[in-house]
Amino acid sequence: MIRVVLAEDNNFLAQSLQERIGLFEGIKLKYRARDGKDLLEKIAKDSLVDIILMDIEMPEMDGIEATERIKKDHPQIRIIMLTVFDDDQKIFDSILAGADGYLLKDETPAKLEEGIRMILEGGAPMSATIAAKVLRLMRIPADKRSPAEVPEFNLSERETQILEQICKGLNYNQISGNLVISPATVRKHIENVYRKLQVHNKAEAIQTAMRHRLV
Repeated sequence: MIRVVLAEDNNFLAQSLQERIGLFEGIKLKYRARDGKDLLEKIAKDSLVDIILMDIEMPEMDGIEATERIKKDHPQIRIIMLTVFDDDQKIFDSILAGADGYLLKDETPAKLEEGIRMILEGGAPMSATIAAKVLRLMRIPADKRSPAEVPEFNLSERETQILEQICKGLNYNQISGNLVISPATVRKHIENVYRKLQVHNKAEAIQTAMRHRLV
């Protein structure tokens, strides 16, 4: 059973999401928090959670700050930002805070279920418009940093292609199909990317790629 927590202050939206989650086989909503502060208090009492569906705009404490705090104490919990916002700064801040995925609230129930299952398989689910914005953000020149401040990761051309696919939220099999290489080869390239970036998972790889404009 996949254990899901919902952080949403809007009662109407929360009810809608709860009804959708109730339709998914093998997925259970453990509890709902009304804001970031409420979420931290509930996580402190019960952290046996697999995934948090996190709203961004909430009173008391927003979803970005709540994500950053939860990831420090409970890095094993996957967090999907679930929001109506798709502006660049919120996307950037959410991913740097440690978000593992980013879906818009108007996604279909099928897309939401797919995102929940994908994230536990090592994917980084993102709505199509969000993935496009993430890639565009990472292509903005980091002209405010001097060359000495930008680490030399020495990614090969193929490793850069792999990193770009990761940043689109794709899993091993999807990357394999897109680049016409075996899943085993994809896995090896990803291991090399992680080693060179000094990260441990896809979310950290995306954060590093965004921070240093690597793709």
